Amino acid sequence: MNIITPLFLGFITSLVGVFPPGIINMTAAKISTQDGKNRALLFTAGALVVVFFQTLVALIFARYIADHQEVVNLLREIGFGVFTILTIYFFWIAKKPKKKQQKELKIRSKKSRFFLGMFISTINFLPVPYYVFSSVSLASFGYFNFNTTSIYSFVIGVVLGSFAVFYGYIYFFKKIESKTDYLVKNMNTIIGSVTGTIAILALYHIIKFYFYF
Repeated sequence: MNIITPLFLGFITSLVGVFPPGIINMTAAKISTQDGKNRALLFTAGALVVVFFQTLVALIFARYIADHQEVVNLLREIGFGVFTILTIYFFWIAKKPKKKQQKELKIRSKKSRFFLGMFISTINFLPVPYYVFSSVSLASFGYFNFNTTSIYSFVIGVVLGSFAVFYGYIYFFKKIESKTDYLVKNMNTIIGSVTGTIAILALYHIIKFYFYF
């Protein structure tokens, strides 16, 4: 597998995972409006250092999982159940989110934006299971393998994709801010659609696994 494919896959995967408003991109945007774009970029740099290592750890763990097909299929079965339940919940049970008044984010220290970015990124554990699941899924579809070159290419792609999203929030936050209300109002439908798609893909590969054996 060449370098470009895992790089591209990492880039796209990170765009999907990071684009929705979250603690890191929204904090970067707030720092940009309060203290300027340079400080926001410094914050982003700190966050990306942690993103690099989080993704690397996730892929190393995912490589172990991928080497044990019985574990992969077990995770698919668990994932199918979880995502089916989530799909039902978000489509038919969850209440429609209400628009909330945004509270001004106060950031006192202006001296350690880089380390603030590292800290906030460190306490955000969601990227690790996200990239484990994403890479294992891509590998099961035949689009990715876990050799060293592909792993580092994927990780670099994730860092570049994350930077692209953070950069967008920093420089276009005023335009994006008006769109966040739409995302909030329709978040259940969006998440339900994503989890439903994942559940269908997981079911397909579960059936394929048992039919093959």
